[in-house]
Amino acid sequence: MSYQKRTALALASALAGTVVLMAAPAAHATVVDVNYQCKTPIGDKGAVSPIDIKSVRSGSGYRLTMSFQKGVSSSPVELGKGAMNPSAVIKMGGADQGQVQVSGAPNSAAIPANTPIRISDLSGTYTPKKSGKVDFTAGVLTIKALGTTTTCTPSNNPGPSLQLDVTAAGNGQGTPDNGGQLPKTGPLDSAVALGTLGGTVLLTGAAGVLWLTRRGQGAAGR
Repeated sequence: MSYQKRTALALASALAGTVVLMAAPAAHATVVDVNYQCKTPIGDKGAVSPIDIKSVRSGSGYRLTMSFQKGVSSSPVELGKGAMNPSAVIKMGGADQGQVQVSGAPNSAAIPANTPIRISDLSGTYTPKKSGKVDFTAGVLTIKALGTTTTCTPSNNPGPSLQLDVTAAGNGQGTPDNGGQLPKTGPLDSAVALGTLGGTVLLTGAAGVLWLTRRGQGAAGR
């Protein structure tokens, strides 16, 4: 094999390693029917709404957005523009436990009396504390309007609307702590150790190719 072909293969290998190590975390989302039972100022109400939870990477965490496809309650009087403020919790399970608080904007238009209240998208930020697969499930919905509070609780034990494969920032579970230093290796495997650092694979590979190129040129000139 010619020197030029060996150089091209080395660079291609470095690029391939970068693509694999920088791949986005796996995510699985599905729309789940949630049977909300609501305690309102005028009595109990219930409705089923399909719930969708999506995620977008944001710094060291994720921006979660919870969407309602149907209304879950109603008001005996008209709710003027901006009169209704929704919020909810998203329950976490799997590798990380707890809940994420999400909230949305007040209603942008008046809601007529005795009509289903459509909830705006609710958003909040989740920062992983543990690494692994985490499930996100619709939790309690709270609607505040005209000085009253309506609480809607899922009654059908809904399944997760989203599953993420996350990595905790810093020293979370599954993340080795080496004090921010490169792995200590012998002279023969130091290049391999550098290549395992996802952010430096491309730079390490390119530097290695440049070194090989200069070495080959020097040998050809002798």
